[in-house]
Amino acid sequence: MKLLATNIAKHYGGRTILSDCSYTFNGVGPYVLMGPNGCGKSTFLRICSLLEQPDAGDMLFMDDGIQLPHDIALRRRMTLVLPRTGVFNTTVFNNVAYGLTVRGVQKHVVREKVGSVLDFVGMAHKERQNARTLSSGETQRLGIARALAIEPEILFLDEPTASVDEENTAIIESIIGRLKQDGRTTVIMTTHDKDQAERLADTLLFITEHRIAEHKR
Repeated sequence: MKLLATNIAKHYGGRTILSDCSYTFNGVGPYVLMGPNGCGKSTFLRICSLLEQPDAGDMLFMDDGIQLPHDIALRRRMTLVLPRTGVFNTTVFNNVAYGLTVRGVQKHVVREKVGSVLDFVGMAHKERQNARTLSSGETQRLGIARALAIEPEILFLDEPTASVDEENTAIIESIIGRLKQDGRTTVIMTTHDKDQAERLADTLLFITEHRIAEHKR
């Protein structure tokens, strides 16, 4: 699935956040978006994931040359993981299973998928633990596992290692690297960490003067 941002603009209280932003995401990535605090990185991700409407411009999703409608079927093909993952007061397993359960997936399939993604993020041994007892880094990995359980074609990660310790940061970076190798999920993420961007990015983007520019390396 190809994602095209075309002439996206967004304003808050008379202040321009994004202006005439255009870019085509056509590949696995990772695409890493950088820029100073308040430049519009998170806003752009929310618009791309259809959680927020732009004031001008369009988000186009193409599949085999056909434009897809902005309906529930499209929304289920992508997901956004926020910097602070909200958790339910239940086990890690049940937290990760939530998205599958509400979709009516059969229990044995839920068991298989949740087990697989927990293993992928290195948290299989935590499945019976209450999610609210996890560290901040583990909670972020849980959020990524919950997103991956529904097998999104596009995974948006907003500052996935913000306020995360070094050990969990390394694990999360490893997860992103393995998603690239797997080649089935397009990763579009933001970060404020220049070194992390250089380590992870297949394509490095900057928001500058309210617009997106690709960094040529």
